[in-house]
Amino acid sequence: MANPKIFLIVLALSIATGCAVTHKDKDYTKFNAASPRSILIVPVVNRSVEVTAPDYFLTTTPIPVAERGYYVFPVNLVKRVLEDDGLSDADLVHNAPTSKLCELFGADAVLYIIIERWDAQYLVLSTIVTVELTYIIKDGKTGETLWEERAIMTYEPQSTNTGSLLGDLIAAAVTAAVEKAKPNYIPLAREANKKALKYPGSGFPPGPYYEEPSGR
Repeated sequence: MANPKIFLIVLALSIATGCAVTHKDKDYTKFNAASPRSILIVPVVNRSVEVTAPDYFLTTTPIPVAERGYYVFPVNLVKRVLEDDGLSDADLVHNAPTSKLCELFGADAVLYIIIERWDAQYLVLSTIVTVELTYIIKDGKTGETLWEERAIMTYEPQSTNTGSLLGDLIAAAVTAAVEKAKPNYIPLAREANKKALKYPGSGFPPGPYYEEPSGR
């Protein structure tokens, strides 16, 4: 019989951190036909109430996309060039023709990302931090959608067990207050990227510069 302590630890971890990646079997016909070598990551559209979310999240995207085997244009440079071209707002960028965006940089495809949620819900004795994202890759020539995915990550920090009910309640309240004041979004955003881009799975096929990680 399995050790009951190990079972309880695993159960607690599963409650503390949750992930949902909504996907079904992908059709990669268009993606493979387009065969992109470079992906332009444009500024993120923010539908959350956190005004700093787009800039923070944008820093988490280039590395995982590059690790999929694609050339990725420097996101800060991309943002500056778009601003100089009159596209200073992320919504304007997302509504601009994909072909125009690709022509500016010589890119093969564009990755659009929308932050649906980026918040911390305070529940007195706990704080649930949530990151919800929509990813879309469009072909630079036709503007057709080549790949699309949505990922949700949640995290609820666990308070320290002090051995007394009053102590546990105080510790839980302090933990919740700290997490509410400074929620840890970036690890969740990175994990959302990891889950959404996973292939085989919900992600897109590896590109021409993909290298199998060492140790496999």
